Amino acid sequence: MRLLIQRVTSASVDVAGECIGAIEHGMLVFAGVQKMDDQRIVDKAVQRLLAYRVFSDEQGKMNLNVRDVGGSMLLVSQFTLAANTRSGLRPSFSSAAAPDEAAYWYEAMVEGLNRELEGKVETGRFGADMKVSLVNDGPVTFVLDIE
Repeated sequence: MRLLIQRVTSASVDVAGECIGAIEHGMLVFAGVQKMDDQRIVDKAVQRLLAYRVFSDEQGKMNLNVRDVGGSMLLVSQFTLAANTRSGLRPSFSSAAAPDEAAYWYEAMVEGLNRELEGKVETGRFGADMKVSLVNDGPVTFVLDIE
């Protein structure tokens, strides 16, 4: 699983002109599910997201995680993160999970995050054409490969 996380002061996702998820201070997370992903990977991704220190402490160092700052999380599925871009001029999606499988593991991740951040998790809509808006704080952006 490949995750792209952004520390945000706000983020939202719209489908067909309707806002379906929005947060203020927290993390926008794009998730690309790959063929080899399973429950172990999902659990590891959830725990890593919750513990990843991307928020500044009093000294300005990134020592705080989303829980420490009372932040929220917006999780958006993005299969293009699973693309192989190592060669050529067009991405290959051969490592991306099939849509049904990817939807299953995406929903498992949503459930895991909701257990830990009850009431602070918003989502996009799997497989939909989404418009994502954000104000990146920093900017702070990281790619996490979960294996």
